[in-house]
Amino acid sequence: MLIEFRSPAYATLTMFEDVARKLLALMGMSGDIPGALNAEDVPAALARLQDALKTPQNFVSQRDYNEVEGLPVNFANRAYPLLQLLMAAAQKQKHVMWDQAK
Repeated sequence: MLIEFRSPAYATLTMFEDVARKLLALMGMSGDIPGALNAEDVPAALARLQDALKTPQNFVSQRDYNEVEGLPVNFANRAYPLLQLLMAAAQKQKHVMWDQAK
């Protein structure tokens, strides 16, 4: 299943469900889909995600391999688009929502 993250501050992002749920957990969210963050809660969720990605844990899963080269993809690279969305939402004081892609 694919999950879409949306905010009026940024373009819609689509991610695999397992990656999206990991990122939501790192943000301190329950992982429920659908879900949302009020504009005033976005900076704290962003900070939690940024802090979690600084830890030396290896977040590589089976899906985190480059199909062409067979090399692991750093989980922080997978999180980058969501970090950008959260930063834009925090800067523009906008909400963030996520739901199953249609």
